Amino acid sequence: MATREATWDYRDRFGDRFARTYFRGFAGNAVSSIGVGTYLGDATDAADDRYREAVVEALESGVNVLDTARNYRHGRSERVVGEAIRESEVDREAVLLCSKGGFVAFDGERPADPADYVRERYVDPGLAEHDDIVTGNCIAPAFVSAQLDESLATLGVDTLDLYYVHNPETQLERFDRETVYDRLEDTFTVLEKRAAAGALRHYGVASWEAFRVPEDHPKYLSLPEVVRRARAAARRADNAATHLRAVQLPFNVGMADAFTVESHVGADGPQSALWFAQDAGLNVFTSASILQGRLASEMPPDVADRLQGDTLAQKAINFARSGPGITSSLVGMGRPEHVREDVAAGTFEPLGASAFDEVFE
Repeated sequence: MATREATWDYRDRFGDRFARTYFRGFAGNAVSSIGVGTYLGDATDAADDRYREAVVEALESGVNVLDTARNYRHGRSERVVGEAIRESEVDREAVLLCSKGGFVAFDGERPADPADYVRERYVDPGLAEHDDIVTGNCIAPAFVSAQLDESLATLGVDTLDLYYVHNPETQLERFDRETVYDRLEDTFTVLEKRAAAGALRHYGVASWEAFRVPEDHPKYLSLPEVVRRARAAARRADNAATHLRAVQLPFNVGMADAFTVESHVGADGPQSALWFAQDAGLNVFTSASILQGRLASEMPPDVADRLQGDTLAQKAINFARSGPGITSSLVGMGRPEHVREDVAAGTFEPLGASAFDEVFE
């Protein structure tokens, strides 16, 4: 698992290559404000080879945040991330390793009969009921805990630094909001127990829509309620404090709702997800930081002119890193040539608070 000593040594090793504030804090660790995302790409051996090479290069270039999920590329992303960590010259203790559970995951490729696979893999062993699985998503405690075990085995590690419940708002397609909160609390309770036992250091919630939409949106979930449920889960698990530490959500030039939509009630009234998270002590990791590549070729000129970087992709990454409370912006790095351009974004300063605010005026 990541340690303070190893991550700060990593910062000392690479810090001079980057601009100020490139390395930021997470639970006492020093982590890069650019992270490797592993969602995109075909589930093929050739893509695996490119990913492995890219992750090794990222680790050896100053990126020590790796993000994956049990279901990404049918489980292949976790496997190559684990292999890359072992192949690189960077110690495991210097890496913030993050994964997610909550979606049905296949074993390397899509099976001929997915329904039969789900029944044999999840329903028959009692990890989930049929009704628990909504559009491939399941946040039942036993299901998520089993996926955690699968992630640990696939990655080849004993402990994950950060483990997310993956897109729980999907459950709102079938269940009411209160039921989803109840289910989250039950799953949080299991994760609190797994944290106390050492399988993970911290957990969080990774979302696509939940935290950046208005309260009346059908996929809305309240960050204040999620925090309350995590605290309740800690009490149920007899932990002194919750291990809830982070949220992951989309944030980029084209999707800035996490900053502009004030749908979470804080101490002084409605707040955006980013501001609430900062006040609540939650670290924010951004996904879709370059909008799955689209911002690498097109960006509003008035925004691009305010950002530093040699390419539009670098400017997009630096916009994402500029939001309040953001710890690291994840970028898909499935090819070594992507790594070089994306990591170089960190040699430029992100926007300061005033300049960032001016983008929205």
